[in-house]
Amino acid sequence: MFASHIGEIAALLTAFFWTTTSMVFEIAGKRIGSLTVNIIRLYFAFIIYSIYLWITRGMLFPTDATQQAWLWLSLSGLVGFVLGDQLLFQAFVLIGARISMLIMALVPPLTALMGWLLLGETLTSLNIIGMIVTISGVTLVVLERKTTNGNNGDKNKLKLSYPLVGVLFAFGGAVGQSAGLVLSKFGMKDYNAFSASQIRVFAGMVGFTILFTLRGKWKNVSAGFHDRKGLKYTTIGSVFGPFLGVAFSLIAVQNTSTGVASTIMSIVPVLIIPPAVIFLKEKVTVKEIIGAMIAVTGVSLLFMG
Repeated sequence: MFASHIGEIAALLTAFFWTTTSMVFEIAGKRIGSLTVNIIRLYFAFIIYSIYLWITRGMLFPTDATQQAWLWLSLSGLVGFVLGDQLLFQAFVLIGARISMLIMALVPPLTALMGWLLLGETLTSLNIIGMIVTISGVTLVVLERKTTNGNNGDKNKLKLSYPLVGVLFAFGGAVGQSAGLVLSKFGMKDYNAFSASQIRVFAGMVGFTILFTLRGKWKNVSAGFHDRKGLKYTTIGSVFGPFLGVAFSLIAVQNTSTGVASTIMSIVPVLIIPPAVIFLKEKVTVKEIIGAMIAVTGVSLLFMG
């Protein structure tokens, strides 16, 4: 039974891993900066991958990958880590992990759309309905109706409940993750998921190294290593995020469709509500809970389609 649902089980585990990593990276990002967290966690993750693959495959580096795998997985790493995750991590700092991950519920419809455009995967009418429902759930949370006093009496206007920049960063993170998943599936095929993840992490690490060098940001990394609490949370996030989370997400897309995998992985907005209340002491409104439920329902329609 379990063997026939490896992809779905891997996607469910990924959702739990990403719930954990989004919480700890929010804390770490507020202490040492999102850019610093990003590069430190990739270096940590690369070391973890090297040790794990040396034990399981007898090689520290995926030298057995084809040129095509290197090309597409590296591109996936640059798009997913350097572009997508950097935007997402900045959103964590500006609007918090919970709202950021709710906006990330847009990943399944975006992934399904990209899979249809780039991989020739089918997109049914139920898929389209699921996209609309998901977008509606996210919109319910990020928009609110405010009453303003005008010359002609009170007026109701729709306004963002959270800073526009933070919402745009989170949406950019969703686009980056969607593109990264599609590129990963295209380049990975039947190659080892953990080795494929190491290639993605390596590409992201190289990308951030170049970025930090050009911008002269290495002093920020040095300062980050002196913040023990920030470094502790970054280390925890490195294990659950770019190591376990990324690897299991690739196992998921390798063993089932990108749409199904991203659908299951997108339950994070619901999973993150209890720990956000308990550990981060966030106040969650009824509207936000309903919006999260609607978004996940829309994602489920994608799965059914």
